Amino acid sequence: MSEFEFTKSTYSSGDAHGECVEVARNIPTTIAVRDSKDMDGPIVRLAPAAWAAFVALTRVTR
Repeated sequence: MSEFEFTKSTYSSGDAHGECVEVARNIPTTIAVRDSKDMDGPIVRLAPAAWAAFVALTRVTR
């Protein structure tokens, strides 16, 4: 069992076949990201600063 507590993106369509990611932020030194369709698949682990930079670069202005 993973120590990470994953949550699905709020942008998820809810479609079981959609492309979704899950993110875990419960470990202070690590942000974990995985494909929601492959819960037993690989987990990408990032430093919080790297995750913050990624999120900042992907934000869409409205």
